[in-house]
Amino acid sequence: MKQNFFHIAVAVLLFSTGATFAQEGTNKLIRKGNDQYKKQQYADAEASYKKALERNNKSVEGNYNLGNSLYEQKRFDAARAQYANTLKVGGKKEVKADANYNIGNTFMEDKKWEESIKSYKNALKANPADEQARYNLAYAQAMLKKQQQEGGGDDKKDNKDKQKDKQKENKENKEDQKKDQDKKEQEKKEQEKKQQEKEQQQQPQPKPSKLTPEEAKRLLQALAQQEKKLQEDKMKKVKASPGTVEKDW
Repeated sequence: MKQNFFHIAVAVLLFSTGATFAQEGTNKLIRKGNDQYKKQQYADAEASYKKALERNNKSVEGNYNLGNSLYEQKRFDAARAQYANTLKVGGKKEVKADANYNIGNTFMEDKKWEESIKSYKNALKANPADEQARYNLAYAQAMLKKQQQEGGGDDKKDNKDKQKDKQKENKENKEDQKKDQDKKEQEKKEQEKKQQEKEQQQQPQPKPSKLTPEEAKRLLQALAQQEKKLQEDKMKKVKASPGTVEKDW
């Protein structure tokens, strides 16, 4: 099966029964699962393969074909586990190559490019002539590079955003500092004003007169009489001065 962006190798292993299988019951269940798989009855094929594995869990064909039925149901994590079991139980190099190839496909479906690259390389180690594995390897490497480049673009964008945020923060800090400075200057002016008012209050002020109106009146009368007496004494002195004596010839 071939898709636009990568190849999928999920061909069911069709081996003849005989010495390969320990029990005839296992053979029948795997053959049943193969028929269901060909009819695209993947859930039924899954059930048949699982029954076969209950009889013989080390069956290479049973594990591999169960992985294929799960893959077709888009249950990629479960399919990957079955392909891994296939590698554990052994098998020919071709089977190992196909299992690694399909593991790569499950990672490709999840866009896990690094993991898929590793799996395709393992497939090529087992079968260097596998052109499909080589194609998918090149595709996964190209997608990983694209992802890294796009990720770098995002980093640049994040850096620009961080730089803008930093500039905004610096601007806000400067505004806050200016406000604090203005506030301090205003407080200083108010303190200076209060200090001036306090100093003015501490300077000696003229005491108000404590004389009653009657006492003030008597004081004025006394002053007036004293002034009158001074004027009279002055007039007496003028009258008492001798006049000019005329000479009698």
